This record gives sequence, C-alpha cells and structure tokens, in this order.
Amino acid sequence: MDFTEPAEHTALRAAVAGIAGTFGGDYYAAKAEAREPTTELWQALGRGGYIGINLPEEHGGGGAGLAELAIVCEEVAGAGCPLLLLLVSSAISGEVIARFGSDAQRKTWLPGLASGESKIVFAITEPDAGSNTHRLATTATRSGDDFVLRGQKYYISGVDEADAVLVVARTGTTATGAAELSLFLVDADAPGLVAQRLPVSVLLPEKQFTVFFDEVRVPRDRLVGVLGDGFQQAFHGLNPERITGAALCVGAGRYALRKGAEYARSRTVWKAPIGAHQGVAHALAEAKIALEQAALLTAKAAWLHDRRLAAGEAANMAKYAAAEAGLAAVDAAIQTHGGNGVSTEYGLIPLWGLVRLLRIAPVNREMILNYVAGHSLGLPRSY
Repeated sequence: MDFTEPAEHTALRAAVAGIAGTFGGDYYAAKAEAREPTTELWQALGRGGYIGINLPEEHGGGGAGLAELAIVCEEVAGAGCPLLLLLVSSAISGEVIARFGSDAQRKTWLPGLASGESKIVFAITEPDAGSNTHRLATTATRSGDDFVLRGQKYYISGVDEADAVLVVARTGTTATGAAELSLFLVDADAPGLVAQRLPVSVLLPEKQFTVFFDEVRVPRDRLVGVLGDGFQQAFHGLNPERITGAALCVGAGRYALRKGAEYARSRTVWKAPIGAHQGVAHALAEAKIALEQAALLTAKAAWLHDRRLAAGEAANMAKYAAAEAGLAAVDAAIQTHGGNGVSTEYGLIPLWGLVRLLRIAPVNREMILNYVAGHSLGLPRSY
C-alpha cells in the first residue's frame, strides 16, 4: 500500500483550490441566500478544464477518472463553494453518456459538458416511488419513430440551468413484474415538458423542480444505450453521484472545520481562547478524525469505479460516512461560533443545509444501512 498522494493529484488540488478560493465562502453564501446559480465559478472551472476532467479527451474532457472529479468536488467545497450540479451533470450525466451513449450522442453532448458551457441534469425521483426505483410510473411508449414521455419527476436539481434532462422512464415490465427502465436525453425546452419550481427552505444556489412530461415526443436517437437496460445504466451514474457527493461533504466539512478552528483559536471570552477548553476542542477533533475516515472511503470507492470493479458497497459506505462526518463538522463549527454560527456574516448555515440535504439525498442513510445489511452482511430484507 502507498498512501502518498500522486504529484498530479496534489497539483490538481492546488489548481482547483486556487480558482475556487478567489470566489470563497462569502461568494457561495451570498449566492445561496439569493438562490442564484454560481455561474461565474462554474465557468471559471470550465475554462480551467475541471468541470469535465473525467470525460474522454476526444470529446474535450480531461481524460482522467472519477478519482480526479472527486478531488475537484472536494476542493471546490473545501474553498467554501460546494457545487451540487457537479454531482449531477459531470458525474451522473457525463459518466452515463460517455459509457453508454452512441457516437453521435457523445459528439453532441460531451464537449459542452466538458467545457462547462452546458449542463445535463438527471431525473429519476418520483413522488410515489421514493427509493423504490421499480415503482417508477413515468412511461416512454413508442409512437412511430419516436417515444412519448408521460409522467412526472420530483426534486430535480438545476432544470433552469440545463440544456437537457437525462430521464429514467418505464418502457415495459419484466417477467417478475418489475419495471423495465430506459434512459432518454430530453431537451429542457421540449414541448410538453413543464418545470415547476419546488420551494425548499434549505439555502442553495441550485433550485429544485417538479418536472411534468405531458406527451413529450422524444426522437428514437435520444434513447441512451439499449432499450430496457436503463436500470444498470442508471446505477453506473448513481455510484459516481454518491462518490462525488461524499467528496462534496468531505470538502464542506473541511471548510467548516477550518473556520471553526480559526474562531476557536482567536475567540477569547475569559482568560484563554475558547479552543483551549476540551468541550470545544474535542468536538472539532472528533470531526477531523471522521472526515479523514470518510476521505479514505471516498478515495477507495472512486478507485474501484475507475477500474470498473464492483463499487456499489464502497460508494454507499463513502456517501454514508462523509454525510455523517460533514454534518458533524459543520455542526461543530456552528456550535463553536455560538450565536455567530447562525449569522449571515459567517456563512455556515448554507453549508449546514447542503450537507444535511446530502444526508438524505441522493440516497438516504437508512437505505444505505439496508444495503450494507443485506449485501455486505447477508441479512434478510424487510421489504
């Protein structure tokens, strides 16, 4: 084993942190408060070649892997600017199209994704399906040379910023009665596609939407991969989403921990800085240990994915550990700041909201525990 970070990864961290650091936590907090997209930062990262670092070079990407994209996610968040759409556009959509898309689809969509000039968001969640993908009700039925989409999706991030939506739809039923799923690339402004803003109290730059598909016609050449293989194709994107989500939580936790430690060193109420008191110091130290553990799990999961080895268990564990550790770190930083922890000036509440959301999405902690219990430990399922 060699836990020394490769020189190219160290350089990548420094470069991304340098770009994101020119924006910083104040920029992100202001965007989150105003519910405005972080367009300037996204474009700066795109110009540097970091948005599509995991995409093939022949289509404008960096030719690297998910390990490198996870570093980008972590370092951007580590500068106080966690970008939720990196998980969706670069990790899910980019990975799925690069792996399963046709030559024409890759040539059409990947260059824009790689440069950051375009985004493709992902639509799988439905109001009545939740974590049970087999209950998806949105359908795509043949109509001549096209498919017709009918149904709705829920909690879809960033539709207002996207050029297209990668939609998971039911195209049939298996012999066991489960849904046969397929993936489609649908223009965000396609006739019949209506995106309705979904208000959320969490402070995020990215907006959430309910998306309605009312007889949306999709040309046959927008089918991604093989008809009916959408379940496996989607999970090729969901593992990267979990891994990059874990990296985002680690980075956000690092940023919050740094802010908390700085405050604990400088804030003096009685005779010594508050960080000298174990009641303050231990919470920050515990958060540091948990973040280091989560970072190792995240690196392992990305390593497995890049080598096309089974990464489901590691991706789920990394996402679980990082969401728990990231939330503990942000919470410890808020507590260390006392009343200032909820002040807009210190910018910690937007981070708390995002990391708290990532404890629920893209898969909640309870379903990860179910996965580990059933797949890793061989325990019987209750559902």
